[in-house]
Amino acid sequence: MYRVFLLPEFKKRVKKLLTRKELEKLEEFIENDLKSKGDKVGDQLTYPFLREKKISGKRVYWLAYKKIAIILLVEASNKKAQQRTIDEIKLYLPEYKEFAYQLYEKLKNNKD
Repeated sequence: MYRVFLLPEFKKRVKKLLTRKELEKLEEFIENDLKSKGDKVGDQLTYPFLREKKISGKRVYWLAYKKIAIILLVEASNKKAQQRTIDEIKLYLPEYKEFAYQLYEKLKNNKD
């Protein structure tokens, strides 16, 4: 089971990009698929841990950190901005990974 986190930038972007119905589809996808199969759903992009899902022609992107069971929703775009968005995500992969591992450490410390 994965823990799913949304970056603040992701939240802002999807609120602007997706309709209410598409946001509901995203919520269903997170609850029904991402939490249980995060690294196995969606389309793989360049790396096994970088994935995307189309929702009504728009795309959401996430990183699946299997070792720590964390999904980090990082970006959303339309088809026109797809490649630019993917390139930007790749540019920030080290920062995303560091953020995910910091989340993991906080969660681990709160359990103790």
